[in-house]
Amino acid sequence: MKRKEILLIAMLVLISSFGVQAQKYATKTGVIRFYSEAPAENIEAFNRQVNSAIDLNSGDFVFRVLMKGFQFEKALMQEHFNENYVESHKFPNATFVGKVSNLSDIDLSKNGTFEAEVSGNMTIKGVTKEVTEKGVFEVKDGLINGKSTFYIQLADYDIKIPRTVVKNISETIEINVDVSLSLLNN
Repeated sequence: MKRKEILLIAMLVLISSFGVQAQKYATKTGVIRFYSEAPAENIEAFNRQVNSAIDLNSGDFVFRVLMKGFQFEKALMQEHFNENYVESHKFPNATFVGKVSNLSDIDLSKNGTFEAEVSGNMTIKGVTKEVTEKGVFEVKDGLINGKSTFYIQLADYDIKIPRTVVKNISETIEINVDVSLSLLNN
């Protein structure tokens, strides 16, 4: 079985094993934006094909992002991103599997804004790294909106920048996550 199939199965098992009494929230339309600020140009892309789920009882939190789902202003940037940098034909998804580390300090069952820390494994281009990031959950009328801004080093995920375009692409990429999670029916 291929690694991507194993990850997908693991995510599905995790989501389905939350238990009968678990409060599970999910979305298939989250948004991830990445931004590269470099001397020659700035690059920005949006992806609205983001799957995410959270179990409020255990704090389990998962993401799956279709790499070909990133939309760029220029078609050539999108082509280079998919073919040369993330090799989306080999590595079609990026994933995160982890937990809300400070779940005992927040109550996502009531309206309010809560600072969260999420820890787990992020996999991009077949490379898995342990990460811990901060974010905010805003709960309003039964919906949970999760937001986070963090930075990744391209080299950490084996994404190489050719010398010919080193002034066009930053080695550090800003990632913005925005997901609106709604209660799943058991």
